[in-house]
Amino acid sequence: MTKIHNLILAGCAVWTCSAAAADIDWSKLPAAAAKTGLTFTNDIQPLFKASCVGCHGGNRPRAQLRLDTLEGVLKGTEKGPILTAGDGANSLLVKAVSQLDSETAMPPKPRGRGGPGGPGGGQPPNFGGGPGAGPGGPQGTNAAGMRGRGFGPPSKPLTAEQVGLVRAWIDQGAK
Repeated sequence: MTKIHNLILAGCAVWTCSAAAADIDWSKLPAAAAKTGLTFTNDIQPLFKASCVGCHGGNRPRAQLRLDTLEGVLKGTEKGPILTAGDGANSLLVKAVSQLDSETAMPPKPRGRGGPGGPGGGQPPNFGGGPGAGPGGPQGTNAAGMRGRGFGPPSKPLTAEQVGLVRAWIDQGAK
């Protein structure tokens, strides 16, 4: 292809991605919970332990994102922070766990057999991780419908109330 064709294709790809991102109605994010005095240890860590730490904890966290410690959450991914204390509504973390965008939903929504990557369902999206989502290599859904590194059942998404707690915790300073 010529350089002109490559530029046209690249422009179309950018337009398609930005158009898809524009279709997401972030006003549908769950409202921040009314509970005050939220802390990572008491309120958020138990939620993450139940739904997130299977992939974002331990020795080989996807996208180098650790959600099992406050330090790990505040550090973010290999690409940078996933939240700004005081701004839950614009937090990548809140947007991912809200599951409003199927491309960035965490945990990833199951993909059907024969989807991208073949019968295993392909690569789940991640917080900025590239192909293979970190040092563990490809870790999509296997033929049994199990995610992550192939251990245990798929993670359950946070409920709207739990997303509201995460949002409120970030709004309150993410401590």
